[in-house]
Amino acid sequence: MKRRARPSERTPAPRRSSSRRALGLAAAAIAVTVAILAAIFVGRGRAQADLRVVPRQNVLLVTIDTLRADALGSYGGRAATPSLDRLARDGVRFDFAHAHAVLTLPSHASILTGRYPFQHGVRDNSGYRLAADAPTAATLLKQAGYDTAAFIGAFPLHSRFGLARGFDVYDDRFGETRAPTEFVMPERPATEVVALARDWLHRRSTLKSQGSTLSPQAQAPSPQPWFVWVHVFDPHAPYRPPPPFDAQYARAYDGEVAATDAALAPLFDDVRSAGRPTLIVVTGDHGEALGDHGEQTHGLFAYESTLRVPLIIAEVGDWVRPTSEVSSVAARHVDILPTVLDAVGLSIPADLPGRTLLPAAERRASAPRPSYFEAMSALLNRGWAPLTGILSGRDKYIDLPIAERYDLAGDAAEATNLAGRSPDRDRALASSLRAFGAPLPGRRQAEDPAAIARLRSLGYVSGDAPAKARYTADDDPKTLIAIDQELHRGVDLYVAKRYPEAIDAYRGIIARRPDMAIAYRHLAFVAWETGQARAAIDVLERARTTGIATASVTTQLGTYLAESGNAAAAIQLLEPLTTTDGPDADALNGLGIAYARAGQAAAARRVFERMLTIDPRSAMALANLGTLDLERGDLPAARTWFERAVSADPTSSSAHAGLGVVALKGGDRAAAIAAWTKACELDATNYDALYNLGVTLADSGNLAAARPYLERFAQSAPPAFYARDLREVRKILEK
Repeated sequence: MKRRARPSERTPAPRRSSSRRALGLAAAAIAVTVAILAAIFVGRGRAQADLRVVPRQNVLLVTIDTLRADALGSYGGRAATPSLDRLARDGVRFDFAHAHAVLTLPSHASILTGRYPFQHGVRDNSGYRLAADAPTAATLLKQAGYDTAAFIGAFPLHSRFGLARGFDVYDDRFGETRAPTEFVMPERPATEVVALARDWLHRRSTLKSQGSTLSPQAQAPSPQPWFVWVHVFDPHAPYRPPPPFDAQYARAYDGEVAATDAALAPLFDDVRSAGRPTLIVVTGDHGEALGDHGEQTHGLFAYESTLRVPLIIAEVGDWVRPTSEVSSVAARHVDILPTVLDAVGLSIPADLPGRTLLPAAERRASAPRPSYFEAMSALLNRGWAPLTGILSGRDKYIDLPIAERYDLAGDAAEATNLAGRSPDRDRALASSLRAFGAPLPGRRQAEDPAAIARLRSLGYVSGDAPAKARYTADDDPKTLIAIDQELHRGVDLYVAKRYPEAIDAYRGIIARRPDMAIAYRHLAFVAWETGQARAAIDVLERARTTGIATASVTTQLGTYLAESGNAAAAIQLLEPLTTTDGPDADALNGLGIAYARAGQAAAARRVFERMLTIDPRSAMALANLGTLDLERGDLPAARTWFERAVSADPTSSSAHAGLGVVALKGGDRAAAIAAWTKACELDATNYDALYNLGVTLADSGNLAAARPYLERFAQSAPPAFYARDLREVRKILEK
C-alpha cells in the first residue's frame, strides 16, 4: 500500500458553499415595488435627521461587499431592499458618497482607520498588512471600554491582513482553499454571518458567563457598550442568488442584493428591539462595474460604478424619533470613523483627514471637500500605469497617461471626457491631486499559496509586476482593457475545462504583451495542472530568459522543478528568495518541498517551522510537518500535526488525507477509509486520496464501493504524474 501523503506545494482552492439555483426572470411585482419605493425616497424633501452625541451608545457597522450606490431601492435601484430602505428612512442617506479604493481590503482599511490608502499603506488585496500600531475603530472603542466583535464573510478580510486588532472576537471561519484547480470560493453567506453576530449579541445581552456559581452581578447583562462589525460578501461575483431571489430578477446581481437585505433584516430588528441607543452605519466597500466602460467586475478602473457607494447613518433606540434625510454633501469613507467617534462622545484624532457627519451643518455644507482615490491593481499585478484621482465637488479627475475629467453633475455616467477642453481646470485638479502627496505603493509582501489560490478564486488576478520609470498611453488600463478581459476569459475557459482554449488565450496575451508575468504564470499553471510538466517548466524558463525573473515566477518554477524530480535546481533557485527578514512565504513552502524531495528532511522541517512563525494557523505547513514525521515512521507525531492542521482548517483535504495514512499504518482501516472519503469530498482532485481510498476498499473486498473512486482516478489523474498508478488501477477495474 502506498503512503502517498507528500508535502504539497499549495493548499487547495475554494468553492462557494451554498447551493443555489439558476437565475430566473424578474417578477413584475418586485419591479413595481422598487419603483414605488424609489419614488417615495426621491420625492421626499430635505428634512434634517436628529443625529445626536450619545456617550457610550452601541455601534453597529455593516459593510456590504461590492454594493453599487444605485442598487438599493432607496437609491432608485432595481433590487427590493425594504430593510435597508427602512434604515434610510430612520436616518440619513448620503447620495454622493465615495470609497477611496476599488478593492475590498484597501477600502475596509480606510473605513476602519479613517485614512486614505497611501496613509494606512494597504494598496491591494494581497501583499500588504495594516501596521500593528495603526489606530482603528476597534482599537479606539476598545480603549474606551467597548466590547468588540467582527463577523467576516470572505477571505480578503482574513485576520492575517491586520484588521483584527482591537476586536475581542474576529470570526473569519470561512475555511481554507480546496482544490487549486477550482476558481470558486466557498462564500460564507450573509445568513450565516448575520446569525453569528446575532448569537454573540444575544449571549452578551443575557449572561456574561454561564454556571451555577455566578454572582448576581455576573448574571446581569454586560454594562459595557458594544461595537460590532458585520461584513457580508454576497453581491460579489459570481452572482448566484438563493431562492426565491434567483427567480425574481433578470440580473442576478440584483437578486444577490435583495437576498443580502433580507439576511440583514433580523439583525436590525434585534438592535431596534433591544432599546439601547445604537448608531448604525451601513456602506459598501466599493461598487461593481457590470460592464461599465468595458469592466465586468471591479479593481481595474475607478469610474462611479465602482467608486460611488451607498452610505446610511441612523441612530435607533427608545428615545429616537426617526426622521428621514437625504444629504447630497460629498461624503467619504474617511468620514466614517470621525462620525462614529463623535457619536459616542469620544475625541477625534486631529490627524484624520475626514470629518464628522453627525452635525446637521456638516450635512448641509456646500464647500468642496476633495477626496483622493486610487486603483493600484493594474500597476501591481500587471505592470500597467497606476491610477490615482480626485473628486472636488462634482468634478472628477483621473490621472493616467490618457487623463480623464468628468462633470458628474451633468454626466453621471462619465460618457464625455472633458480633459483638454479646459486646461486651467485640468491643471487645478491635477495640482490638488498632487497636494495629497500620495506615493506609489511600496514593496509588497509575498502571500502563501493558500492566499493566492483564495484570491484567484474571487477573480483577483495577483502577481508582482515590476514598476517602470515612465508609463505611456500603451500602459493605460483603458488601452489594455481587452487584455484584462482575455485574462479573465482564460480563467473561465480553465474552469470550464476547455484547457487548449485557455492555453491559446494566455499565449495570445504573451504575444501582445511579452512583459506580462501573470500571463506566463497562468499559462504554466494550466499546463502543470493538466499534466504537462515539461511544458509548464519551459514557459517559466522562457519568462526568466525574457527578463521576467520576479519572485513569483521564480518560486513557481522552483516548485515545479522540485515536484518533477529536479530538487537540486529547485533549491538553487529558491534559497536566495528566503534569506530576507520578510521571506516570500510561497518560496519558503517551495523550498521545503525541494528539501524533502532531496532527502534533506531536517532542512525541510526548519523551513516548515519557519512558515509557522509567519502564520501559526497555516494548515499547509502543519500538514507538511505531519508528512515529514510520516516519512520517518513517527505516527503519533504525524497524527498530532495532521490534527492540528484539521483544527486550523477543517476543509484541508491534505490534512484529512494524512490522517488516513496514519490510521492505515496504525491498523485502523475503517478510520483510514473515513478520512480519505472526507479528503475526496473536500477536493475531487486529491488524486493521492482517491488512489488510496479506491485501492484500500478494493483490497478489503468491497470492489463495488471502490469502483467510483477508481474510475474517477483513472479518468482524471494526470498521466505525467501517475502513470504507474493508472496502470494498477485499470487492472483492478478490469476484474
